[in-house]
Amino acid sequence: MKYFRHLFNSAAEALAAIFTENRHADKTIEHYFKNHKKWGKRDRQFFAETVYGCVRWWNLYVHLSDSQDMDPLEQAHRCIAVHLILNSQELPEWYGDYFKPEDILAKKEATTEKYLLQAVPKGLYERGLAELGSEWDACLTALNQTAAVVVRANAIRNTAKELIARLRKEDIAAEEIDFNKYPSALVIPVRGNIFKTQVFQAGGFELQDASSQLVAQLLSPQPGERVVDACAGAGGKTLHLAALMKNKGKIISLDIVERKLSELQRRAKRAGVSIIEARVIDTTKVIKRLHASADALLLDVPCSGLGVLKRNPDTKWKITSESLAELNATQKEILNSYSAIVKKGGRMVYATCSVLPSENENQVAEFLKTHPQWSLVMEKKILPQESGFDGFYMALLERKE
Repeated sequence: MKYFRHLFNSAAEALAAIFTENRHADKTIEHYFKNHKKWGKRDRQFFAETVYGCVRWWNLYVHLSDSQDMDPLEQAHRCIAVHLILNSQELPEWYGDYFKPEDILAKKEATTEKYLLQAVPKGLYERGLAELGSEWDACLTALNQTAAVVVRANAIRNTAKELIARLRKEDIAAEEIDFNKYPSALVIPVRGNIFKTQVFQAGGFELQDASSQLVAQLLSPQPGERVVDACAGAGGKTLHLAALMKNKGKIISLDIVERKLSELQRRAKRAGVSIIEARVIDTTKVIKRLHASADALLLDVPCSGLGVLKRNPDTKWKITSESLAELNATQKEILNSYSAIVKKGGRMVYATCSVLPSENENQVAEFLKTHPQWSLVMEKKILPQESGFDGFYMALLERKE
């Protein structure tokens, strides 16, 4: 029981760090796992689910525990207790003096403020309501669910059906979603460390949500083409582009963070991809040198990440009206400047993992007004309550002249 208490203390410490030191939840959990190697599978699962659960419902839990002005550690412990109560789990004896479960349940039943019930900051709730109207609440309800584990079969190594068989040999069950819509996507219904499997080490798959997989598909890069992924990051979509191109042609992957591109190159080696050239955007000359050179351009621009709150719930507590304004300005600048990379007759996909029109269709509409050489071919607005996966936006544009 002493060790069990240590687990609760660790969860409270992690939560305090996330909310007082502005740390990322996933990195914080990873840090604790590395520093507590004696934790078993059950301990790790409890820790991760408790921390993520509290982060997801933080302002509601703070409200129900009446811990707004408490010391961060005490506040975290009380939120953990609320989490256990609302998930029908027994409170350990050291939480016995906090409050009665029936009082917490009654207080939740009496709570009417939508921003608390949907567990988002009040300002963000009002912003989403203004932009999405009646869709916003349904969207938030979906985003407050736990994300499915979805992988993309690496077509350079194996098909999705072949991957199912390879995973089965390592006692990992995988299920197809809809091969017509998501030809490379599989759901892993039972969580486990899939990254230790031999098939992953051999480059058989990458972790990538089903909605995210639609982005590269929309750009539809062809073998032999010259493609630029201008906001590549660690390269999840770059690797998908390479697979669709059958590892033939050229992909120039750009990012302002060199460390991310180094991770991309490591992943590319495992995936058997040899057509990627990584370049750091350290001056404006990097973009100018690429003007009118690409058959296809992917702009997976920086965004609020509101569409992926299932897997990154801490993001919503960091978003402010000021940060959204800065993101909108960055998105506009990237779209206006980087679109010159595409040659006449080429195409471009503008994409975000957000659900806000101000980051999505409004940006594209404004761009088209000032760039008559471009036309909109199609756009996809993916809402989590409709797809069951992450929220995304993507628009395919074509350069006429």
